[in-house]
Amino acid sequence: MRILYVGDDWIGSNARSLADGFRQAGHEVLVVDSTAVTLPARLSPPWLYAKAARRRAPWAVERLHTEIDSAAAAFRPDVLFAFKSVHLDQRRLLDVPAARRVHYSPDDVANPENITPEYLAHEPDWDLVVTTKRHNVAELRERGARAVAFVRSAYDPAWHHRAARRGSREFLAGFVGVCRPDRRDDLVALARKYGDRMLIRGPGWRRVPELRTTGAAVAGAVYGQRYSAVIATVTANLVLLNSGNRDTHTCRTFEVPAAGGLFVGERTDEHAELLRDEAECFLFTDTAELSEILDWCAANPERAAAIADAGHRRIVEGGHRYVDRAREILAALEARA
Repeated sequence: MRILYVGDDWIGSNARSLADGFRQAGHEVLVVDSTAVTLPARLSPPWLYAKAARRRAPWAVERLHTEIDSAAAAFRPDVLFAFKSVHLDQRRLLDVPAARRVHYSPDDVANPENITPEYLAHEPDWDLVVTTKRHNVAELRERGARAVAFVRSAYDPAWHHRAARRGSREFLAGFVGVCRPDRRDDLVALARKYGDRMLIRGPGWRRVPELRTTGAAVAGAVYGQRYSAVIATVTANLVLLNSGNRDTHTCRTFEVPAAGGLFVGERTDEHAELLRDEAECFLFTDTAELSEILDWCAANPERAAAIADAGHRRIVEGGHRYVDRAREILAALEARA
């Protein structure tokens, strides 16, 4: 099939990985990059407008729609695939000539941060709405979605694979992800306990003053192959969920073990389904249990490495690549034809 794919195309983005997944599944894919609308450059006119008006800059949206329309006219797609395109003109997007139209959201579609009134008004017009949150399925149906498919998140072998360690520094524990209020206190407490054996990377962490005196290594975001190189420096890689999305798994659920890291994550039913606790990963319920796990890893590095190896095999042999998810999505779409 010919798939016109609207989504962010920056290196390391999940949207880019899923687009490549459709191509790897044997389909012709034309990507229209939506980054200029969804993530405008900091301090650019669209960024300033979005901060002031709390909506995307209309001229940036118009420019993107012009590109989409032009691509559709030349490409004549069978499927329009929109990756979290809630900030676009929904009617204009749905009027793009294609036999079927799919909207995909990697985030909780009940969270107001991930939807817009215009998107909600047109949600029933999509042929298929795809969510990575199992709890969203019934909610989407109740809202009037025509058809709903649940697919889990995934990993991209192009970025998430075992990598050689860069630099001489090694860490007992590490977390790579956005600074969020529901993560801040626990990670500060861990940094105070483990000091220079702790690594924290991601947007916002360098602005947390409590971390400056802990001795922990704190740095900015890391994407693509650099992510796997960072995972290689850490014994126990923390997989923390986003309470705002009511996560029961996340991209890191697959990315950490795919990169060869030891998965140390929050205890959920989905995590327990995907990896065996104490054999392929470690699951924890509270910070006390997490500290016990980290202390055990410090005392038993070889056994921790063996568990990481088992988790790596379970994920990479389990059909959790983006190409696998692309096939699941198209199978769901075909089932509703």
